[in-house]
Amino acid sequence: MESTLVRRSDDGAPRTPAAELRLEWRVDGSLWATKGDEERPVSVRRCFPWSEPARHLSLRDSDEEEFALVRDPAELDPHSRAALEMALAVAGFVFEVTRVLEIDEEVEIRRWRVETRQGPRTFQTRLDDWPRTLPHGGLLIRDLAGDLYHLGRPAALDRHSRELLWAFVD
Repeated sequence: MESTLVRRSDDGAPRTPAAELRLEWRVDGSLWATKGDEERPVSVRRCFPWSEPARHLSLRDSDEEEFALVRDPAELDPHSRAALEMALAVAGFVFEVTRVLEIDEEVEIRRWRVETRQGPRTFQTRLDDWPRTLPHGGLLIRDLAGDLYHLGRPAALDRHSRELLWAFVD
């Protein structure tokens, strides 16, 4: 009798071993994923928890459908892990907001003007997309382009920033 090892996720569902997933960083600056006989360009999205930003990475295709989930990059082969690290370095910015200068509402769009540790930024969110409250009390905002903006301690920001954020903070 032959036996097969099947890895199961925390919820008991079978999962694809990371060894079956291959990643390649191509010269055009794109990340390609191969799983079985399927190959496609993907982008990396960090999943929560916020406390482990290098784990639980969703690889999404051009339709924003998840192609694969990397629970731990250490499970990948060295070549794939290096490709994933390159993709994270290129696309994985999380901007740390230090001041909120302006929040304007337009037709179906909210425009933010902020200062971050990485410099001044202006970005847009949908009116119905509200900042996500994090377990430690901070806020996380995802803009229309998919970039993330983190406000670690909104209560510690300057008075003007807090006044602009009052509707988003408990």
